Amino acid sequence: MQRVRFGRTKMQVSRLGLGCTSFGSVHEAADWNPALPTGRKVAIDTIHAAVEHGINYFDTAPAYGDGLSEDIVGEALQPHRDQVYIATKCAMHLPSEGIRQSLEDSLRRLRTEYVDLLQFHGGTYSPEDTQRILHDGPLETLHALRDEGKLRYIGFTSNENGWPCEPLIASGQFDTCQLQYNLMNQASASTSIPAAQQQDMGITVMRPLTSGALLDVVQAIAPKWHEHHDVYEVALAFVLSDSRIHMVNTGMRWRHEVERNVAFVNNFEPTVDFAHLRRSVNKRYRHEDEKRGDE
Repeated sequence: MQRVRFGRTKMQVSRLGLGCTSFGSVHEAADWNPALPTGRKVAIDTIHAAVEHGINYFDTAPAYGDGLSEDIVGEALQPHRDQVYIATKCAMHLPSEGIRQSLEDSLRRLRTEYVDLLQFHGGTYSPEDTQRILHDGPLETLHALRDEGKLRYIGFTSNENGWPCEPLIASGQFDTCQLQYNLMNQASASTSIPAAQQQDMGITVMRPLTSGALLDVVQAIAPKWHEHHDVYEVALAFVLSDSRIHMVNTGMRWRHEVERNVAFVNNFEPTVDFAHLRRSVNKRYRHEDEKRGDE
């Protein structure tokens, strides 16, 4: 699989990353339970399939199943540790000592002496959250842990559709950001993403396949279209067609999902760059008027 420069970090990441949320959650309707021995075995096989097919970035968190995801990822990747990047998180509301303890617990579950990336696990960052992170100890703690060799890079995640992380990006203190950006949620396209690009941050997106929401919408309003098109491939093609996005971070439960997604990414060649998509009505009208004038 193609490797790309992950912003100003020294990591060369695969275009497709494995989001490991599902390895800490139960989905009975899909007969999925990684807490059971049989389910754990399937999850580990999926992670091995990802490594076999060239995926080298794995994103987990203590919050995924109260450490279960990290434990499964750690067991699966232990034989491959020098070939992969492991990213995990810490709760953004933890005090400094809590952050340190959280990482120590993560390292134990992940069976590693360091993580490649530690991210503040956030949704929406209030002004108070931002002030506390940047100036009241948490960021300083991450710097200290980096100096101790327990992490390589510092990042944050945000699933807000808008502009909550401007101060975090503008601070210049973060190497990476993980943002929600997909066909249904494009607010970050004109706010957080260009700002992060200016800072040369590594940019990855969460929920590229909309966590199934797009499929539900299409099935409800255009079922015949869905019968002839793969909604997930359309959603994946959208984020792969934005040149500002270094890596697409998506969850995969089974080996066949890994094989399908890897094959699609390897064979996909963008025909347009959605980094330049005219999302403003005025800009779109202006472009159409200019195009007509050229004719």
